Amino acid sequence: MIIVYVAIGIACLAFISIFLKFFGLWFRALLSGAHITLGRLIGMWIRRVKARLIVDSRIMLVKAGIPTESDLLETHHLAGGDVIRVGKALIAANKANIPLDFQRAAAIDLAGRDVLDAVRTSVNPKVIDCPNPEKGRLTIDAVAKDGIQLKAKARVTVRANIERLVGGATEETIIARVGEGIVTTIGSAQTYKSVLENPDNISKTVLQKGLDAGTAFEILSIDIADVDVGENVGAKLQADQAEADKRRFQAVAEQRRAAARAREQEMSALVRENRAKVVLAEAEIPKAISEAFRSGNLGIMDYYRLRNIQADTSMRQSISGEEKPERSEDTE
Repeated sequence: MIIVYVAIGIACLAFISIFLKFFGLWFRALLSGAHITLGRLIGMWIRRVKARLIVDSRIMLVKAGIPTESDLLETHHLAGGDVIRVGKALIAANKANIPLDFQRAAAIDLAGRDVLDAVRTSVNPKVIDCPNPEKGRLTIDAVAKDGIQLKAKARVTVRANIERLVGGATEETIIARVGEGIVTTIGSAQTYKSVLENPDNISKTVLQKGLDAGTAFEILSIDIADVDVGENVGAKLQADQAEADKRRFQAVAEQRRAAARAREQEMSALVRENRAKVVLAEAEIPKAISEAFRSGNLGIMDYYRLRNIQADTSMRQSISGEEKPERSEDTE
């Protein structure tokens, strides 16, 4: 009997401690009109759910006129969501007459987006700098058709689109598309002066492209904050092209010069070769004269007449200033 009484006492103490632990939450929820049974609170404790967080979220939603079952709040908490932030987003959307139910808000929160910030952006549009200074770029550079570079800055006013927030592109896509539109508009301008005279044409042209398609935002306006004149890119490119052409022509001329030198060397070698053949041929003349003497085909007088003719020819050439033809010593 003593063991039975001890067990009953322990059970009573456990019941009293559990009752005291959750009585405050249960009573506060009851007084707030967001009744949650004591058994559900104990079940949350067993499932390791922060009961106080669920109770506070339900009380906040009920007081705002958005009754939400505690099961939905508990499920979202177990999935890793922020029930307090979702509750605040639902209240803000309800006050601003923005259609937003708990399922969509929970989906946005679980997708990693800040649902409360999205609702605030939908109510109060935000301004995005294009380009983003945090990325290290301060201007969007583009070149008009006359070759003059322009540096532009834009400010984009956007409003969050709740329906496209899940799966929609982020701010980086808006900045990239606006930058592309600015570059295209400036690049299609005939002169940079026309862009400086009417910078609002850039925003009008970019807005007509529907850049917010597939994004989580709705573009309200695109304002050109500043347009500065940069370098004369066209002239610089022409100068670079002229320098490249000059180097190419110099390379071709050097190639031709090297080929001419090689050809000259070949011709010099050919002249030496032919001159050597002439010397060899002249070396055969004394042999032929000796053979003529031995065979009797040439007499001594004929030989002297030949030498006189050669001497007379050499004298005439020296008098006329003509170059004396080279002869080998063997010929003489």
